[in-house]
Amino acid sequence: MEVIIIGAGKVGYTLAKFLSNEGDNITVIDNNIEVLNSIIEKLDVMGVKGNGTSLKVLHEAGISKSDLVISVTGSDEVNMLCSLAAKKLGAKYTIARVRGPQYSEEILMLKDELGIDLVINPEKEAALEIAKLIKFPSVRSVDAFAKGKVDLVGFTILENDGLDGYAICDIKYFKDSILITGIERNGNIHIPSGDFVLCKDDKIYVIGEHKKIETFFKKLGKFQDKIRNPLIIGGGRITHYLVNIIDKLGVTSKIIEFDMNKCIELNETLPDAIVINGDGTDHELLLSENLQDADAFIALTGRDEENIITSLFAINNNVKNVITKITRFNYNVIAKNVGIDTIISPKAITANKILKYIRFLKNKNKCCIENIYKIFDEKAEAVEFLIKDDVKFINKKLKDVNIMNDVIVATIVRDDKIIIPSGDDKIEIGDRVIIITKRDKIVDINHIVAGGNK
Repeated sequence: MEVIIIGAGKVGYTLAKFLSNEGDNITVIDNNIEVLNSIIEKLDVMGVKGNGTSLKVLHEAGISKSDLVISVTGSDEVNMLCSLAAKKLGAKYTIARVRGPQYSEEILMLKDELGIDLVINPEKEAALEIAKLIKFPSVRSVDAFAKGKVDLVGFTILENDGLDGYAICDIKYFKDSILITGIERNGNIHIPSGDFVLCKDDKIYVIGEHKKIETFFKKLGKFQDKIRNPLIIGGGRITHYLVNIIDKLGVTSKIIEFDMNKCIELNETLPDAIVINGDGTDHELLLSENLQDADAFIALTGRDEENIITSLFAINNNVKNVITKITRFNYNVIAKNVGIDTIISPKAITANKILKYIRFLKNKNKCCIENIYKIFDEKAEAVEFLIKDDVKFINKKLKDVNIMNDVIVATIVRDDKIIIPSGDDKIEIGDRVIIITKRDKIVDINHIVAGGNK
């Protein structure tokens, strides 16, 4: 595909990296020549200096031949205007990042009136992700498939989990209800068989029906029915969306924000929240606000360093459910090395959603992709397909299909039935099938077959 990305910031860079790896032809537009040159040097992309709303700049970038234009500048209004101009000048599809809460209720109108095919709100998506995570203390991620019926949950095995030293086939929790789909050990990713022996500090992903995943995590002591005392550091957009979500559950949030003007705004827009003006990195303040009684600690300031420091302090004070926002990818490794497992990255969430949409465009007349998530720090993928009649191995037992190494058919969803497949199970038209793969660019489920069927 011919893709134009307007805006070379963190999200623009991440998208350019993902999409150039997918084999797409990428052109990046940005006013800042230094940022633009940095992207061009690191990635196989073209660059055009200028304003994405300029017709001359858009023409120079090849707008008339573009399949997709993605607008991710720092301004919602510029992104919407870029999308409108791109559509008028011949772009087939447009995506715009629109972050402001004032636009959140107008998404459908924006799409209809401005011709935007996909509107992305990273902060709102991050808030929805956090809302899922706060039910599971000490998990790394929770991804939903099959319209919320299936969860894929990543977590690190701890000494008291009761999993260390056991082969997967010997763990009674797993019998036909959930499946371990992937394991990271010492930086290496394994798609395991039943005789794989788990170890403390392994990072694993399990998949299964939502209720059975909850039961499994209750057995491990990693599930809580309802949060009551969340402590949130930082009063930005993610906090605004998150508090609105959890307030509906009858939860009273406590927010610590350094900027007095933001505190005043939060008091007006979130009347049921407790807003405290103060420094979230002040350990004495955190203790005075009953940090140790918090059942969720969520660090959402605009500085990764502050989020990491405050999260470590919360962990050292035995807060079980600590969630940390990090925007710089290289900080993810640092955070995990010091014991912070549950990390939220708005840019990664945005990139996943756009990547899913682009693969859908490439393959929309075939067995289509419903969901896609990068897992294990982008070293593997979980992909959900909706099965159509073009799948070559329909109604064949999986044991008779020559599935490639490093790919696992993790779950089949048939109507309301969740199937953890064995070799005797078959894939049927209308199924939703979730695969886990270490391979890149799986855009068609037929691509998981190696060398044809047996």
